[in-house]
Amino acid sequence: LKLADGSRIAVVGGGPSGSFFTYFSLELAKRLDLDISIDIYESKDFNHCGPAGCNHCGGIVSESLVQMLSAEGIVLPSSVIQQGIDSYTLHLEQGSTVIAAPFNEQRIAALFRGNGPRGCLPGNNASFDQHLLKLCEHKGAKIIYDRVVSAERSDHNILLKTRSDKTCEYDLVVGSIGLNKKTFELFHKLCPDFITPRTTKTHISEIKLSEEKITEYFGDSMHVFLLDLPNIKFGALIPKQSHITLVLLGSDIDKSVVQKFLDTSTVKNCFPPEVNFEDAIVCQCYPFINIKGAKLAYSDRVVLIGDSSTSKLYKNGIGAAYITAKAAANTVIFHGISVDHFQKYFQPACSKLQSDNRLGRFIFSLTSLLQKSPVLKLAVLRQTIKEQRFKRKNRIMSSMLWDTFTGSAPYNSIFYRFFHPRLIISLFWQLLIAIFSIKNRRYEV
Repeated sequence: LKLADGSRIAVVGGGPSGSFFTYFSLELAKRLDLDISIDIYESKDFNHCGPAGCNHCGGIVSESLVQMLSAEGIVLPSSVIQQGIDSYTLHLEQGSTVIAAPFNEQRIAALFRGNGPRGCLPGNNASFDQHLLKLCEHKGAKIIYDRVVSAERSDHNILLKTRSDKTCEYDLVVGSIGLNKKTFELFHKLCPDFITPRTTKTHISEIKLSEEKITEYFGDSMHVFLLDLPNIKFGALIPKQSHITLVLLGSDIDKSVVQKFLDTSTVKNCFPPEVNFEDAIVCQCYPFINIKGAKLAYSDRVVLIGDSSTSKLYKNGIGAAYITAKAAANTVIFHGISVDHFQKYFQPACSKLQSDNRLGRFIFSLTSLLQKSPVLKLAVLRQTIKEQRFKRKNRIMSSMLWDTFTGSAPYNSIFYRFFHPRLIISLFWQLLIAIFSIKNRRYEV
């Protein structure tokens, strides 16, 4: 089972993983002088504002990923990037501190996956997902704005049928369907052994503020919260010109959990005193995220990528989409499209992400312990504040926190940095000071 001249590929889903796969496949096929065609099926129009064009994402991309994409020829124009983030502000009950990016190349970019939140004027923002689709179109892909409603195997190929009752036959079908449960059912027919990812519910909302207020209160800093609140691993406020994106990650987050977060004085103090969240929140959703990767997300002539397959725990879904899409493209162009090809050449990239996620779960279990301990929080806060006087390369705790919250580095890199002797000695000293401070009722730095 290999692609040949005239082979047809269907990509179901026009999000980042589908676009990355299409872009890389067409680029690699061109180098091999292989004549293939790719149709991308996408039911949403990413030029729309609000839910109609939204892909339910916090919308941050690390500078390192921006540079990797640029090296591949995928250049993000300034119109797509809403705001550059060069620091984050860590908030605990015991106080807060601003942490600069450990290195210039570790800054992050804030963007919208669609054309902006509900209430935006059409065309005021540039959509990241639409930009990627246009790049694929320029490469020769065909964008079909329709929903696939059935998928069946024929003798040698796969038949897809759309909502508008169009039927097409393909040599390969690629699933870039996010965590859409209905579409998972279609792919179960094509991949009987496919075990879907484990998911949990999170929260994203867009808070409308004037650009002047955002500059005054938030600047170019992402505000991260490690508060002792149920269900929340951490929260983040991300400035994007005229909106602040609120992201809450954890488990089974609902309206009551969101309200408890917004009601804390730590969060309220970040905003202008006159802000009323009931009026200021213009768009919100409770999307599912992948917290444990799928199994056997492929069969003959079929492969699932991105969130449908494997993502990075709590972080950097766009980066994981890039990794899995590129691995799938290399597999189908250079090797083949059978289950054995995917197992040998595609699965290792997924397994590497899943292995790293196991360390990620351990790191977030430590973060949960930190959230519940005033002593540990005070020690970490003191250590982080102290490090801001050091050269960037010596800010070990600061770089660990930065990478944990932004997804700029693998979890195994964060884990091994924890055992640096200088950090252990310094953190132990800060822990002793924190115990003494709390014993004498000095709860804040």
